[in-house]
Amino acid sequence: MADCADVLVMGGGPAALCIASELHQRGVRVEGIAPNRVDAPWPNTYGIWAKELELLGLEELLEHRWSHTVSFYGPGGSDADDQPTQHGLDYGLFDRHKLQQYWLGHGQGMTWHQDSVDRIELKADRTRVDCASGKRRLARVVIDASGHRSPHIRRPDQGPVAGQAAYGVVGRFEKAPVEPGQFVLMDFRCDHLSEEQRQQPPTFLYAMDFGDGVYFLEETSLALAPAFPEAELKQRLEKRLANAGNAITEVMDEEHCLFPMNLPLPDFHQPVLAFGGAASMVHPASGYMVGALLRRGPGLAEALAAALKEQPAMGSAALARVGWQALWPMELVLRHRLFQFGLGRLMRFDERLLRRHFTSFFKLSQEDWSGFLTNTLPLPQLMAVMLRLFAISPWDVRRGLVLGAPRKSS
Repeated sequence: MADCADVLVMGGGPAALCIASELHQRGVRVEGIAPNRVDAPWPNTYGIWAKELELLGLEELLEHRWSHTVSFYGPGGSDADDQPTQHGLDYGLFDRHKLQQYWLGHGQGMTWHQDSVDRIELKADRTRVDCASGKRRLARVVIDASGHRSPHIRRPDQGPVAGQAAYGVVGRFEKAPVEPGQFVLMDFRCDHLSEEQRQQPPTFLYAMDFGDGVYFLEETSLALAPAFPEAELKQRLEKRLANAGNAITEVMDEEHCLFPMNLPLPDFHQPVLAFGGAASMVHPASGYMVGALLRRGPGLAEALAAALKEQPAMGSAALARVGWQALWPMELVLRHRLFQFGLGRLMRFDERLLRRHFTSFFKLSQEDWSGFLTNTLPLPQLMAVMLRLFAISPWDVRRGLVLGAPRKSS
């Protein structure tokens, strides 16, 4: 009979390293299974509002930080359209290596198996994991943190899942694509698009100055089902640059991004836990997740560590129930539903309505809009913020938020 871990964590990305390190710090006998080395470099960038890390005392994990943070919500083509919305809140990009080493350091001493999982099966009060290598591993409970594509987590079918898609380039350009030291959250200016393209789902530019003549530009589709094709995002980025008399002179790195925004919440009755993308922890309104990992990982780990210690005979199904309740209390479930409802409405907006919506959204107080985007507002406050947003929105946006809006040209 194989040795039995308290918790077996599947995955080797941010979610897996986060929850494994939190459990390890609490004395839980935790092991991990990942298809690649857990210290292999991560390919994607991870952004976050700096305030989220300040509250956790983890600002040192940032590689870049910007105070000059803006968005553009005009259609483009006039001086008025080129006036930015000032956000007045610092934004940062994680140093991916530092973040990875932060979690690996806090999980130092735990065992990672380089393998992949073929099957998970409940066996009495334990869970058996059959691996591609032929090895079998036992655990009192399994946490799937392998991402949103995991086949091992059950969730209801609620129709097409909308994906946020983006194509990005880190490189050098004929001229500076953004102002020195500037971060652009959303640039919806679309004067570079044809009338036909403006009738298609909108996209925006996410951009930042890395310093030393290096910039990161990413053409992004907020959410669409099916997702916006990457080839068209790349074309739009090139067309946006050409319209500004600019072009890429050196590609240092490319980013290919696609993840679900409105993935249904998992079945909370299944005897396997999930964390991160597999647990639908991507914020349906903003697409962010790393801040949620850092905030919610300790609570899940604490609940499991206490149950494992206090009730040594507790089986997998009961432990999973403890975990699901800790990860998704009703407060967070209701917030998630509100965000999903709002996203469903925004997905019906054409570029004109979407620009008008975000213009209103960032007229909210900084506390309100930042709390909304980071999912840190208590439910009553979140509902009040959504009502305030409705009240200050133009009538056509309000109509779209209530009734939904068919896409149309701007």
